[in-house]
Amino acid sequence: MSEEILINVTPQETRVAVVDNGVLQEVYIERTQKKGLLGNIFKGRVSRVLPGMQAAFIDIGLERTGFLHTSDIVSNQQDEPVNDMSDTIQTQPIESILKEGEEILVQVIKDPIGSKGARLTTRLSIPSRYIVFIPDYPSIGISQRIENEEERERLRNIILGYQSGIAKLAVGNEDNVVLHGAMRESEILKQGGFIVRTAAEHVSDEDLFKDIEFLRKIWDSIMVRAKNTFPPALVYEDLPLVMRTMRDLVHSEIEKVRIDSKETYKRLMEFAKHFIPELLGRIEYYTGSHPILDLYSVEDEIQRSLSKRVQLKSGGYLIIDQTEAMTTIDVNTGAFVGHRNQEETIYKTNLEAAHIIARQLKLRNLGGIIIIDFIDMQDPEHGRQVLRSLEKHVEKDHAKTTLSELTSLGLVQLTRKRTRESLEHILCEPCPACDGRGSIKTAETICYEIFREILREVRQFEANKLLVVASQSVVNMLMDHESDSVAELEAFIERPITFQVETLYTQEQYDIVLL
Repeated sequence: MSEEILINVTPQETRVAVVDNGVLQEVYIERTQKKGLLGNIFKGRVSRVLPGMQAAFIDIGLERTGFLHTSDIVSNQQDEPVNDMSDTIQTQPIESILKEGEEILVQVIKDPIGSKGARLTTRLSIPSRYIVFIPDYPSIGISQRIENEEERERLRNIILGYQSGIAKLAVGNEDNVVLHGAMRESEILKQGGFIVRTAAEHVSDEDLFKDIEFLRKIWDSIMVRAKNTFPPALVYEDLPLVMRTMRDLVHSEIEKVRIDSKETYKRLMEFAKHFIPELLGRIEYYTGSHPILDLYSVEDEIQRSLSKRVQLKSGGYLIIDQTEAMTTIDVNTGAFVGHRNQEETIYKTNLEAAHIIARQLKLRNLGGIIIIDFIDMQDPEHGRQVLRSLEKHVEKDHAKTTLSELTSLGLVQLTRKRTRESLEHILCEPCPACDGRGSIKTAETICYEIFREILREVRQFEANKLLVVASQSVVNMLMDHESDSVAELEAFIERPITFQVETLYTQEQYDIVLL
């Protein structure tokens, strides 16, 4: 497996492309005028409490207030460590927890999407390369992707041995630090808990201790700033996209990180020296004659990802339709006719579609409810194989994804955690001609609307004649195919009707002027 990360930096935006064996897998875009808020911590003020929704709107200084549900409020009555993070979630009525005008420290867990404000939580977390620090959760979690039990136990013991380990390292003792009941867990974790990330696998205790020290310094600075700041105000801003890429996406299997900005390359090298020195040799300044995202046809792939239709190598295709409520994906055999029989053709098409769908979910950053309509299969075992294939491919996804069973209609319901806008919502906007419907009324339909509007106007207002201003296609229809209807209408209202083309009008736009 050969993975690369390509980083394109301009004054207006930064784009990051994750490429696996020459195939684009993910795209991240951050624009200078519209930076993401995910991970930022704000000191806000409760602007409204909604008992009927068990939620509150929090003013954090943005255009729209943030949304805080009671399930995202951490209890302050947590005295002992717990094994299940859900035990710390608030279950009291929202009106007994928050009051309007109250100050509160919150973190953005979902960027504003569409007409919705940011989703907030009071369970704060600060990530670094190997560790995530959670101030209000006094326990230790290990990434589920670290499967070796001995390694999981080693990492847990390193975290537990943090305080004594720092002392030993200070006097030059390089032995691995393992705690054997010398210190109670509650004492070590009294300032907060930790989640050990996948990147920490086989990392030394010294590197983990540095991460913990770094995170606690950041937390101390957040506390000082929060204490001396009036709400609404930003008290902690996550790293810019390039640095987040190095922190969150770069792992041992990444072969190269190429970047086309000399200035950003220098900053990235400084960042890597402090936090990921083992990857310094893989970072390259790209000086090629072609734009960096022309490598592996990344730019073309981004453009194709905005299309509803996705072609499969076999000749089949997908139709991906993204709406406000959900995303639907329809699988079709298309030009693929197979070699043996119809069932085998359908099975192979569905198997290929499962692989491509998993990639498209990441590439387009589709979230929320996703309904996949596989082609109906007669053999139940084929259905199970297709579902297992889909499960296997979405396992590699960074976003939390859950799947339902394959229904008798060949449908699979899938939910994918949405924390930022989809690629389409970042790069596109609703069509002004159709208002995002994806279709417009025919010229014939508009002609009949004009006839009805003329009748409405002449009944209400006095006029000697009428002028219809419309698009070229509508005027052509009125003067050609509908000319007899226009003559009948003129005779009925006893007034002449003239037409004028307005080239700037869309097909659905028109005006009726009384003269």
